[in-house]
Amino acid sequence: MTQIIPQPLGWIGIVRLGLVLTSLGAIVVLTTSTLNRVMVVELGLIATLPGALVAMHHAMQMLRPRWGYGSDIGGRRTPWIVGGLVVLALGGFGAAVATAWMMTDLTAGIILAVVSFLLIGIGGGASGTSLLVLLAKRVDERRRAAAASIVWTMMIFGFVITATTAGHFLDPFSPTRLVMVVGCVCAIAVIVTWLAVWGVEGTADPRAAYAADDAQTPPTRFFQALRQVWHEPQARRFTIFVFVSMLAYSAQDLILEPFAGIAFGFTPGESTKLAGVQNAGVLLGMLLVGIAASSVLGPRIGTLRGWTIVGCLASGVALFGLTMAGFIGAGWWPLRINVFLLGVSNGVFAVAAIGSMMALAGIGQARREGVRMGLWGAAQAIAMGGGGFLGAVSVDLARGLVGTPVVPYALVFAAEATMFMLAAWLASRIDQPSEHGVGFQFVATNDASVAELGGR
Repeated sequence: MTQIIPQPLGWIGIVRLGLVLTSLGAIVVLTTSTLNRVMVVELGLIATLPGALVAMHHAMQMLRPRWGYGSDIGGRRTPWIVGGLVVLALGGFGAAVATAWMMTDLTAGIILAVVSFLLIGIGGGASGTSLLVLLAKRVDERRRAAAASIVWTMMIFGFVITATTAGHFLDPFSPTRLVMVVGCVCAIAVIVTWLAVWGVEGTADPRAAYAADDAQTPPTRFFQALRQVWHEPQARRFTIFVFVSMLAYSAQDLILEPFAGIAFGFTPGESTKLAGVQNAGVLLGMLLVGIAASSVLGPRIGTLRGWTIVGCLASGVALFGLTMAGFIGAGWWPLRINVFLLGVSNGVFAVAAIGSMMALAGIGQARREGVRMGLWGAAQAIAMGGGGFLGAVSVDLARGLVGTPVVPYALVFAAEATMFMLAAWLASRIDQPSEHGVGFQFVATNDASVAELGGR
């Protein structure tokens, strides 16, 4: 079978792939948020149970490099995107059934929940990794920043739309209604994903995936391929950057609202509104980079690497502002402005980093795009899974040492700010491809094209 490679994706194609993230987000938000609440409130279970289940879901993201490798071997991303979404949907539906089952048989329900959340982690990792690789291969360089903004904004909309719509149909609550609502969302997500990716990638003979590049080169084993990617200077440096930056990014998740309540006397409603202010800033930052770093609406402003550095530095400055708020207390009048700017900075950093990820996925040894994207996704998942936990634990430890309720939050914010500054330095050491205006060379070796940093 001959290989048919379509032209770079237009805006409609980018939006179509964004619908995959919308579908993925729709299932994940129900399993990590709604089912979490049902277990704790309606079933009266300890919060450790849903927390452990979500942690298992994050732990399975460590398999992302393996799923990316599988799509590299087959030469096609579409089967992994759709197949992963199907597995995710089965896990989501199984988690809803398990939650309902816990009301009559707790042990059996927990066992099913464990299996279901493992499937959620596997399916989400497989689908998300291959989707990013497909975006990286099919989106023109000039549109990558805008594409990252579009697809991530669509994922957030998936959270919002699903939470609002499902919340409406879940009342009055019953176990049967819970299973039906989650099942409908999962079914719709699979159908939308299948229609979204239909014909986007083109056609190719999987058996010719390797022969197209080098008929003499047999498929490389997974761990060998992973070692090859890790020994690429660009891939290794970007992996470390992703881990450090996402650790700083996620460490604030569980402590910002409690900090507002303790230091400023905010009510639960007021602290929730403060989180909304931050999320509004995140969306604005994403849109800002999508417009400024793309050449679709006029001259490009900056590069993806430049915006990544700016986002990290600005996030660090905003967190130092929250550090000051911890020491000053209620006298820190620009708290909401501070939190909004933190959100904008986080949005700038996140989209620029995703755009850089798309740009760097194809740099280095051929046929390793999926492994690279999976490695970076695994680093992100580990940091996201551990960041919030470490932030909360650090506050408790610091409170035991300092003895005051507010200063520990300030110390953790300062540590996050320092990590963002370190991330900015790490980003400055990662060259982008020459299309971004930064020198980049490929030096042929006996077994690979290795990215060499000019002058280093």
